Amino acid sequence: MKISSLFTRGAPTFSFEFFPPKTAEDAKLLHGALKELEPLKPDFVSVTSSPAGGAKLQTAALARLIKESFALEPMVHLTGVVYSRADVEMITTQLKESGIENVLALRGDIPPGNSRPVSDYAHADELVAHIKKMDGFCIGVAGYPQKHPEADTAQTDLEHLKLKTDAGADFIITQLFFDNALYFSFVKKCRAAGIAVPVIPGLMPVTGYAQLQRFAKMCGVTVPPEMGSALEKIKDDRQAVADYGAQYALAQARGLLEGGAPGIHFYTLNKSASTRKILVELRKDFTSKTRARAV
Repeated sequence: MKISSLFTRGAPTFSFEFFPPKTAEDAKLLHGALKELEPLKPDFVSVTSSPAGGAKLQTAALARLIKESFALEPMVHLTGVVYSRADVEMITTQLKESGIENVLALRGDIPPGNSRPVSDYAHADELVAHIKKMDGFCIGVAGYPQKHPEADTAQTDLEHLKLKTDAGADFIITQLFFDNALYFSFVKKCRAAGIAVPVIPGLMPVTGYAQLQRFAKMCGVTVPPEMGSALEKIKDDRQAVADYGAQYALAQARGLLEGGAPGIHFYTLNKSASTRKILVELRKDFTSKTRARAV
C-alpha cells in the first residue's frame, strides 16, 4: 500500500511515529505501544532512522517486524547523513522483499557539537532523486512550518522543500508545532511556491514539561504563551501535564482537520496513552460527521 493512494479516498489519514529501541526496557515500551495502538488501525506508522554503524539496519528490521507481527503499514526513514548510496540500495532491496513501499527521505540531524559528516548526499533532494530512480516507492519528505533550525530564512527553506518535491517526493510531513496558524500559513506558502503535494501536519502530544522545553529548543519550535503558562502551573504533576497535552493536541487536530488538513501524523515517542485517547475522539468526530451528511 502506497501512502499517496490514501489521499484520494476523501477521509483523513492517521499515522504514528516510532523509533528503534536501544534497551530491553525500550523494546518493552515499544511493544506495548504497538499492541495498544494496533486496534485503532492507523493508516501507516513511520519508523525513524537508527544511528550510524551496525545499528542502522535496525530500522528496516523493525519495519518488517511491525508489518508482519502487527499488520501495520510501515514507512521507513532513510537519512542522508547516516546512509551511503550502497546502504540505501541494500536497504531498499530489503524493503521491497518485505513488501514495504513507503519511505521518508531526510537529510538527518547532525549531532550537536560535531562537524557535518562526509555523506553521499549533500541534501535530502539528492536522496529523494536516488530513491525515485529505484522505482516502486512512495516518498515522503519533511517540512518545517517555522523553518528548519539550520535554514538562513523561511524562504530559502521553502526553496529547499521545492527541490525535494521536484525530485519526486509524493507528500510532506511537517515538524511538530503548537499553533495551527503556522501550519495553514506554511501550506499557503507551499502552494504559492508551486508545491502541490499533500502536507500532513505532525503533532506531538506533550507528556512532560521538561520534554516540551527540550524539544522546543532542539526543533526551533515556539510554545504559545497560553500553553506555556498553563503547563508551568502544573509542571510537577506528570499526569496533569499529560492530560493537558492530550487535550491540547486533540483541539489542534480538530482545528487542522476542519481547516482541510489531509490527516494527522502523531509523534508518539513510543508511548500510546495520549495518542490513543486523541485518535478515539477524532474517529468519533469523523463518524458523526459522516452520519450527519448521510441524513
